[in-house]
Amino acid sequence: MFLANWTSVKVFFFLGFSHYPKVQVIIFAVCLLMYLITLLGNVILISITILDSHLHTPRYLFLSNLSFVDIWYTSSALTPMLANFVSGRNTISFSGCATQMYLSLAMGSTECVLLSMMAYDRYVAICNPLRYPVIMNRRTCVQIAAGSWMTGCLTALVETMSVLPLSLCGNSIINHFTSEILAVLKLVCVDTSLVQLIMLVISVLLLPMPMLLICISYAFILTSILRISSVEGRSKAFSTCTAHLMVVVLFYGTALSMYLKPSAVDSQEIDKFMALVYAGLTPMLNPIIYSLRNKEVKVALKKLLIRNPFNTACISILK
Repeated sequence: MFLANWTSVKVFFFLGFSHYPKVQVIIFAVCLLMYLITLLGNVILISITILDSHLHTPRYLFLSNLSFVDIWYTSSALTPMLANFVSGRNTISFSGCATQMYLSLAMGSTECVLLSMMAYDRYVAICNPLRYPVIMNRRTCVQIAAGSWMTGCLTALVETMSVLPLSLCGNSIINHFTSEILAVLKLVCVDTSLVQLIMLVISVLLLPMPMLLICISYAFILTSILRISSVEGRSKAFSTCTAHLMVVVLFYGTALSMYLKPSAVDSQEIDKFMALVYAGLTPMLNPIIYSLRNKEVKVALKKLLIRNPFNTACISILK
């Protein structure tokens, strides 16, 4: 069998959703819609967080970081796919493949850590409100955000650099719509035990452990909510927590089923649709669930719009 290293392969070809020719246009339309909504929602959130001083709080510091991650995450995964669909080429260069793999891993890993830190922030705010300003001071929040980015970027670098030296079988066809590391490993002919061990350790650290922290945080939050005397307040709090947990289950659930499944299980076609969930659907839902439903964000958005007289129609919609 012909062996090749990464640098000798100039171009990779994506199979994408070519096995579903009748629904390719629908998938393209859905992905384009998800990407545009993700871009719009997250750009709005970042803008109002910067412009409105009332949102200069730990909660919105984390949310603006999450929005920035989601923009990069979705752009790295969906933009090349959308461009390839329009051009009809379905190709990517060696450097483009390596960059896309790294960015997807880095942004996904950073989001795993950020979501758990956001859950901890809400736990402190609700369960220890008097100590909240002391525990979650500005310096601590900046360190947490920076630590999330550093963790995501370093773990992604380790995973990417562990794959690049491996020899390929001469086959440059990736059975995916993006440079997903699991799909790329299918092209490798040599033993991948070390790479799989590295991925297993990183996956355990970044998936079940943060999810466990989120579950523990929300368990304490729900316990505090049960003590609320107002039925309306309790109902509203439950609704908010349910929405947050729904996004968490979607993101971590699909990622867990992909990265911690038995190696003998071959489900590449299912993996493509799961990748659309955690790289497309959850980044679209995040700004809506976490931010745009909040009263503070609506007020800040109205203030921003009211500066422009042509936005009267938008303001009336928000009321």
